Parts: sequence; structure tokens; C-alpha cells
Amino acid sequence: MGSTKSRMNRIPNAQELMQETGFSTAAIIRLHERFEFLDKDQSGQLRKETLDFASFVRILAHFRPTDKNRARGGVLQVPANSSTGKLKFAFQLYDQDGDGKISRAELFQALRAMLGLRVTEEQLESIAERAIQEADLDRDDAISFDEFRKVDDSTRRDHINKSKTYRKST
Repeated sequence: MGSTKSRMNRIPNAQELMQETGFSTAAIIRLHERFEFLDKDQSGQLRKETLDFASFVRILAHFRPTDKNRARGGVLQVPANSSTGKLKFAFQLYDQDGDGKISRAELFQALRAMLGLRVTEEQLESIAERAIQEADLDRDDAISFDEFRKVDDSTRRDHINKSKTYRKST
């Protein structure tokens, strides 16, 4: 199999990925082995839209358990797996053109991808319209990351309040 050092040397940007994502040497090696297994044509990509190993690791970093206050390279950074990092990742799934806003069309496309044929086009349009109306605080007909975060915060508060009310009633 080879030594850990020689295996790490074969992985592009391994040290940089460890610093950026917080994955250990062993985890980077395991992820690279899985990536190579999934890379059936050995092109270094998982799909035609170019999901290379570094992108693969960066996406998975959002789902690691949180390391609180972990300094990387002597600088305290917001880790990808923090609440804010996860929220930014979710926001980017909707913000398909990367302009920092979720437009009605982008929201509609994401809803269509998630819900498919289970709802009609009219229902999807209605859901997208209502979501934009509720979240768009500056009335620019799109949802910014700050507006997205406020919706998330509000949803969390509502969930916590409902949980407290439920526990009191039982």
C-alpha cells in the first residue's frame, strides 16, 4: 500500500485541503481512495461538470462534526462545518448563478428539482412566490444571504418555542 507520506504526496493539494477543511491525514487518504473508486474513467472528475477531488473534499467538509475554535494556520477561520458555513452551503445550492441572491427563477428550479412531479407547475410557482414575499425584506425581488439567514433564525426560534410548549403540555 505504501507509507502515509507517499500516499499523501500522490494527492493534489493534500496539505492545503487539510488546512482548509480540518480533515486529518487519514481522512484525506480515505476520501481520496473513495474518490478514485467513484472516478470510473480515471479522469480525476466525478462528473462532466468537473467535480474534482478538492471540490469533493470541500463539499464533504460541510458535514464533518464541528471543531469549535479550531485555528488553521494560526488564523481563526469560520469552518465549513459551522452553522454559518452550512447555511452558506445551503444558500449556494439555491443561488445557482452565484450572484449572491436567490431569484424567483432559481428558487423555482430548486423546488422543481426537489419536488419533481409531485406538485404542479402552478403550485411550484405559488410556493416560490410566497417564499420570496416572506423572505425578501429589501423588496428587490430576490433573497440575499442575510435574508436567508434571518429566515433560518426565525425558523429555529419557532421550532424551539414549539418544543418548549409541547414539553410543558405533556
